[in-house]
Amino acid sequence: MPGLDFSAALTCLKMGDRVARSGWNGNGMWLEIARGGTYIDHDILEQPLSRHFIVMFTADGELVPWVASQTDILANDWETVNG
Repeated sequence: MPGLDFSAALTCLKMGDRVARSGWNGNGMWLEIARGGTYIDHDILEQPLSRHFIVMFTADGELVPWVASQTDILANDWETVNG
């Protein structure tokens, strides 16, 4: 679903969807929640919510922890990504 604000994108993340911004420069980049403090080969380990964090799949094919910028938070170009 295109044209989401950050709040809606965050809700989608919490439901297990991947999200991305249409305005990002890199092709194929997306975010998802890593659960359990361990993220190996896209396997999610269930742990308490306090151990969850957001990761980005980068244009280079790397998974890295992600922190939203003010621009990301205020953007209205978020969309869900099929996984």
